[in-house]
Amino acid sequence: MSIRHNRKAWLAPACIAIAMTAQAEPAAQPDAERDDGESADTRGGHTRAAPKTDPTAAGTGDSTFVLGTIDVSGARTGALTSRNILTSVDRVDAEHIENRNARSPWELFGQLPGVLLTDFNQGTTSGKLSFRGFNGEGEINAVKLLIDGLPSNSNDGNMPFMDAVFPLEIDSLETVRGTNDPRYGLHAIAGNASIATLTGGTYARGRIGYGSYDTFDAETVAGHETDTFSQNYAFGYRKSDGYRDHSGSDKAGVAGKWFYSPTADVRVGFSARYARVSADEAGYLSGADAHTNPRASYTFNSTDQATRETGQYALYADVDLTNRLSWSTIAYLNTFRERRWVTFSSATSQQERFSDERHLGFLSTLTFRPRVNWLRDFALEAGVSGEWQDNVSRRWLTDRHVRTSQTRDQAFSYDTWGAYVQAVVKPVEALKIVPAYRVDVLSGQLTNNLSGARYDMNGYGVIGQPKISAVYTPWHGYSVYGNYGRSFQVGVGAGAYKIPPRTGDLAPSINDGWELGVKFQPADWLDGRVAYWEQLATNEVRRKLNDPTGDYDNLGKTKRHGIDLQANLRVARDVGLWFGYTYQMARIVDPGPASPASAGKQVDHVPNHLLSAGIDWRATPELDVSAWGNAQSAYYLEQTNSTSRFGAAVTVNARAAYRVSKRATVELQVTNLFNRFNEYVWYDGSQTLHSPAPGRAAFASLTMRY
Repeated sequence: MSIRHNRKAWLAPACIAIAMTAQAEPAAQPDAERDDGESADTRGGHTRAAPKTDPTAAGTGDSTFVLGTIDVSGARTGALTSRNILTSVDRVDAEHIENRNARSPWELFGQLPGVLLTDFNQGTTSGKLSFRGFNGEGEINAVKLLIDGLPSNSNDGNMPFMDAVFPLEIDSLETVRGTNDPRYGLHAIAGNASIATLTGGTYARGRIGYGSYDTFDAETVAGHETDTFSQNYAFGYRKSDGYRDHSGSDKAGVAGKWFYSPTADVRVGFSARYARVSADEAGYLSGADAHTNPRASYTFNSTDQATRETGQYALYADVDLTNRLSWSTIAYLNTFRERRWVTFSSATSQQERFSDERHLGFLSTLTFRPRVNWLRDFALEAGVSGEWQDNVSRRWLTDRHVRTSQTRDQAFSYDTWGAYVQAVVKPVEALKIVPAYRVDVLSGQLTNNLSGARYDMNGYGVIGQPKISAVYTPWHGYSVYGNYGRSFQVGVGAGAYKIPPRTGDLAPSINDGWELGVKFQPADWLDGRVAYWEQLATNEVRRKLNDPTGDYDNLGKTKRHGIDLQANLRVARDVGLWFGYTYQMARIVDPGPASPASAGKQVDHVPNHLLSAGIDWRATPELDVSAWGNAQSAYYLEQTNSTSRFGAAVTVNARAAYRVSKRATVELQVTNLFNRFNEYVWYDGSQTLHSPAPGRAAFASLTMRY
């Protein structure tokens, strides 16, 4: 059964968007301080013409790189933020996000340097972000995702909770690349990525748009804040017939936040977010068909589709116990349910895949900023976290949704405990040192309901992760930083348990990484960063994505290294450029005796070159014009590198926004401006399978602000 789009289906979401916007109070200009030290922004809609250097970071000695402007309050209370993670920290502000036409927020991360976007373009499995020489295939998910501070990966490390977030409600995106962030353990193999949505403020905005492939989008956000209470709401709806045949999708999401501050030292709150996505899957084409008829879908894919539901619910408490001691805690519940029918090729049966996950967890930090005469900005922080997962994974072979046999019925618990300590030490004004140490412990049990057998999780032991970073600022505008850190990889799904023939405990894969970089701002019109990094892993494993039991392969000892170059340039008063380039290499150093042919070969689906760039131009006081793009080199498809390379891609997009009035802005956005053929390709052991990316598309929208 295909998803059928009612041509009038957009009327209800449009009415809701307009009604929510009209009923909110007029926008004010709040300066509400948030935990991350950044101010809530009413975002009045005046897109700045050029990237602007973070004024605080330039002289205080950190390694953060910002696209756009993010206000910094310089708060002396609350938990330590990513400014103290002296590695490649990158942020993009709302003005480069809120009005973009995007299927999912993972596409928006392409503006950040060093980020690899993997565009599957397969229904609810639309795509993913990754970095630091890890691919986005799903075999090794190396990026921890946070949405408003909540851990937001599914058990296998994928990022389905992104679907619930719409561009208009995003306040900022951030990536922390590297192994030296002590705040997170599980899935943070290469670093973490964060989505921060609007919190606090008084505002109301709505956007309605329509474009190619019968794409309709309606979004609205509203907030109201008083001295003691703030409330924020977001609603989004998007439907599209899709670029390819049998690729329609329908997505709706709603979110709310409520925070109460009885005194200046206490804030408590609750947030809720829910989304439902339904989508048809066009499937994969042969190489010849992908080039001659990229919009086609084979007949055997005609009943492939999926429905996904995600929910995130959280309680927050932030308390300044004294003017130098702060406590912050988040308790959360994540729910994820998906039913998917998929056929990968004509030679394979259709599969029905069902996942149902519930993650209950918490994160708590205690931050102490004592006054020490001989140490500037001294801080100590301790954090603990825990997560208890209750998951179900089932699979069947089917014939047009009719089950013929069951291949998987697993129920498993997956529990983690973590703790860390870190300090910020500044012995002299020009030098900051941040030592840290983290430990993680895992436990759980899996039941195979097909056989009734139960299996314990591998005894991974206490996983210790030492970390240290430092930054030296010899003079204003120039900082040299370096870091070392250890992260880990453990099994996910059935791969985490001692299932025969495996009966002994497996050790975790240990990743040791380091980075050395220079951040510079020689003038007001230029700032940038240059860095070299390495990451060495032992006993790396990867999931067998199409294996009925959910087992894994051993990849062995691997080495990843790369160079990052990035810059913001204000070439004229109303013209700004931003640029990011990454060279990366991921090699299998020692695969072990089972796979000698992969020794010295490159890890599959890792392009050696990544490029992102853009230009913003304030043509007139009412007209903003911008263009941005991404490029990547080709990659190998499997670990012996015996196939040709595929996947080289270049995408250029453009946008024009005209302010009709103080409250109304009309926009036109064109994606893949030059209609270049791009594709995602994978190898099933006997043939290459191709998923063409969308061609040129246009999207027009109207945004109202009150």
